[in-house]
Amino acid sequence: MDELLNYIQSLNDFSTKSWEELQSALTLKTYAKNDMLLKEGEVCNALFYIVDGFCKSYYEVDGVVKNTGFFFENEIATNVNSFGTGEKSKFNISACSSLSTIVFDKKLLFELAKENKEIEDLGRNCLRVFATKQEEFLNLFSLYSPQERLEYIEKNYPNLILRVSLSQLSSFIGVSRETLSRIRKRRMES
Repeated sequence: MDELLNYIQSLNDFSTKSWEELQSALTLKTYAKNDMLLKEGEVCNALFYIVDGFCKSYYEVDGVVKNTGFFFENEIATNVNSFGTGEKSKFNISACSSLSTIVFDKKLLFELAKENKEIEDLGRNCLRVFATKQEEFLNLFSLYSPQERLEYIEKNYPNLILRVSLSQLSSFIGVSRETLSRIRKRRMES
């Protein structure tokens, strides 16, 4: 829980009293590789703070997996739209390894936020950080070629390159595995 407290304090002022109150909305939960944190068609009622391991968000089109995000230690995984609106999720979140999380229960978090400004600010800041990262990747796909995307990820998200399989990375970048291999080979030769 110390990692979570440090994360929270990096986002906003957070008193000991607020931390004690927040405990009632938190649950430690572990997942095995490939376990689902959220399934397409379900409403997202949680924020998942990653303690150890990593997970991904994805959807499937005609049986082909399209990876949309990866979440590592000291990050929040969620579906912002479903969490905020109560609409059904259009994608899945699954564990890519053994995964240890601290789950923020939406209902309890919202109840606490009504009574505690620091907890309200925390919820807003967690979602802001998550949305900022999502927007960063959306812009990456709108503005850059596959090779430029790979270079950006290598520079800014080396953890992703080191821990995600080539197949998952190629899906995330939006190219076939073969194309990604060719891009990497060309870069090594030059």
